[in-house]
Amino acid sequence: MMKKLFLLTLLISVVAITEMHAQTTNFDASWQFFNAEAEGAEKPDFDTSKWRKLDLPHDWAIEGPFDEKYNARCGGLPFHGTGWYRKNFKMDASAKGKVVRVEFEGAMYNAHVWVNGEFVGNRPYGYIGFEFDISKHLKYDGSNNVIAVRLQPEDLSSRWYPGAGIYRSVWLKVDERVHVGHWGTYITTPTVTEKLAVVQNETTVTNKTILPVDVTVNHDYFSPDGKKVASAKEDIKVAANASGTSNVWCNIENPQRWDTDTPNLYKVVTTINQNGKVVDTYETKIGLRSIAFTKDGFFLNNKKVRFNGVCLHHDNGSLGAAIYRRADERKLQIMKDMGVNAIRTSHNMPSRTLLELCDELGLMVLDEAFDVWKMEKVPNGYNVFFDEWAERDIKDMIRRDRNHPSVIMWSTGNEIIEQKDKKNGWKVAKRLSDYCKEIDPTRPTTMGMNNFPNPYTFNFAQQVDIAGINYKPTKYEWVREEFPELPMYGSETSSCTSSRGVYHLPIEKYKTHESLHVTSYDLIGPPWAYPPDVEFHFQEQNPYNMGEFIWTGFDYLGEPTPYGGKDNSTNGYWNGDWPSHSSYFGAVDLCGFPKDRFYLYQSHWTTKPMIHLLPHWNWKGMEGQNIPVYCYTNCDSAELFVNGKSMGKKVKGKDLTELKVNFLRYEPKTFQSKYRLSWEVPYQAGNIKVVGYKNGKVVQEEQIFTAGKPAKVTLSVDRETIDADGRDLAYVTVRIEDKNGNLCPNADNQVFFSVKGAGNLEAVDNGNQISLESFQANHRKAFSGMCLAILKSSNKSGLITLNAKSKGLGSAKIVVETK
Repeated sequence: MMKKLFLLTLLISVVAITEMHAQTTNFDASWQFFNAEAEGAEKPDFDTSKWRKLDLPHDWAIEGPFDEKYNARCGGLPFHGTGWYRKNFKMDASAKGKVVRVEFEGAMYNAHVWVNGEFVGNRPYGYIGFEFDISKHLKYDGSNNVIAVRLQPEDLSSRWYPGAGIYRSVWLKVDERVHVGHWGTYITTPTVTEKLAVVQNETTVTNKTILPVDVTVNHDYFSPDGKKVASAKEDIKVAANASGTSNVWCNIENPQRWDTDTPNLYKVVTTINQNGKVVDTYETKIGLRSIAFTKDGFFLNNKKVRFNGVCLHHDNGSLGAAIYRRADERKLQIMKDMGVNAIRTSHNMPSRTLLELCDELGLMVLDEAFDVWKMEKVPNGYNVFFDEWAERDIKDMIRRDRNHPSVIMWSTGNEIIEQKDKKNGWKVAKRLSDYCKEIDPTRPTTMGMNNFPNPYTFNFAQQVDIAGINYKPTKYEWVREEFPELPMYGSETSSCTSSRGVYHLPIEKYKTHESLHVTSYDLIGPPWAYPPDVEFHFQEQNPYNMGEFIWTGFDYLGEPTPYGGKDNSTNGYWNGDWPSHSSYFGAVDLCGFPKDRFYLYQSHWTTKPMIHLLPHWNWKGMEGQNIPVYCYTNCDSAELFVNGKSMGKKVKGKDLTELKVNFLRYEPKTFQSKYRLSWEVPYQAGNIKVVGYKNGKVVQEEQIFTAGKPAKVTLSVDRETIDADGRDLAYVTVRIEDKNGNLCPNADNQVFFSVKGAGNLEAVDNGNQISLESFQANHRKAFSGMCLAILKSSNKSGLITLNAKSKGLGSAKIVVETK
């Protein structure tokens, strides 16, 4: 084994939270859109009078409609076809002679770009950012310039909902002809201790003039509280029409380190000085921290840390793939509440926004590039572009992301079919890993592997620094015995499925259910899957394992397993169980409402006393029949009461709950879980209450009442004040309650919304995986008693008033202020 790869002390400080050139302008406003073929639409004089006007980011597919003619595997939404975007803009005469670039953070997919009718470039992969120098194509005389973008997502190109359109932001950059290059700063820290951080700064300076230039590259470093703490500079010569590199270092004493509890961020201001004049300014936020991966675990700032990780797809449910900073922020905050400390960007390059938020919130990131290489999973996937684009795409990902303190590993792929290719698969794995090391040798490479034991016996796992293991908890010990120097972690675990608030009795380990929902008793999954408790057990049995990334933190659009089809198959559509069209895997549903499994993970991953009780207590017609009652808690013990009568106290770790299981490579049909407490309780209407004890004292309790008939609609909002920037969001939770304020767990009442004031109703949802209601309607049925309305601010300060009403239940109102 290559031991030097497995004892990696990786000390990194970071860029890319903010890039500020001499002049960078957000380019999202005032585009035109047409969703069809339009021959000649790249020409400036093309008639767009009937095109739609909109602002970016934009995902055309989320607008629907849902239809069985579209692939349920991809959400049952129209993400493929041709879409055109155009924008008219003027350039000031002062920009003539400078370098003008347009940067796309992401466009889905197969983007082709024209400026004033002249083709400037294309980029097939929808998840990677890119830019083009458009200086020579522009008019600087005050007349109109036209940028046109054609996107052509294809059917059978993704295994989940990819979205469609220019779904991330666009920027216009105007620089002097001498400037910091694209993603041009690379900051590392060879040493980070409690007393000292040694910071290296490698800066690429681009010279677009016909003569060599002498420049001074200066860096000023500012602490999290804004104090200047260090400086460094270097004089360099840059050849004509070429790039040069400055390398400097400095010491920062008593650094405020970045970690998951205190994600401290420094700011670096880089200036390029030519002939005594500042020609470019580049502002960056960085984090100072050390990471180390050994056979005995992962260490952050010399402290051993387990990955309490989740896999996340890039969509945000009813908002689709379009980037909203608040949507990602809320998603990550909900994950942190669950006890999450790490994110796997499954299975594609994340947005810059997501990484910025992970930097700010203290979440570690496994940054993943591809779901497929040369060998296909679906016919029109990335395999079509792999030979031509893979090297450039993965290198660009690392150039863009390598300075984020949150990023700790580079993943070259997920469940790649080349695992099965004994002769050549390892060669491709090595090539991609080498690309990563060429751009950033400070972080390890990894991959999620599932074709056990081939990756290990075919010299495939050996090509990355750390082999991720998908769904093989029973094989951790084997890997340790056969490859004792190899660090390991569960790169994809559990795959448990459920529908929020749905409970099927009796408890059975079924494959599918006629309702097209999945019980929330947290034991159902596809053949490779198992309850979270199983992974908890094997992680504890193998303390050298670095942790896990569960599949998944949130539900996502598409891949409605266990309904519709088989994973990794290339036989097309997954519509056999229509209208099932979105994921059941999440610990949280599409709305961001926690499922019961959220609390199971919270009970294992957090220490603040918590307790959760399930199921609901509305079982009319089942009086006297036993109802399984589960408790998820991190307390020492818990006592259950039914209508005030004790059903007994259970001790966590001693009183076990038998779970029915049936998954690959595991012979027993039951698993004795010490991670959940349970009782069998004869049903009688009223209430159930659970009380949690620590050291013999009551520290938490939860109570569920039998709800009466639906009587009212109630509203609550995540934030009462939001930014008046035309992009900020407020999430309004809608509950159907009885007259006493109890949630009606089976309610499916239709709720109608109206909005007045300084914003609009951006989307609605209810988390129901089989609902075909439009995300952009002004109404939504409740699912398990709840639904969601998302408000978006305008560019004006004021009040947004949301009214919600339902037949026979009256109405409710909530007000959000925009500033």
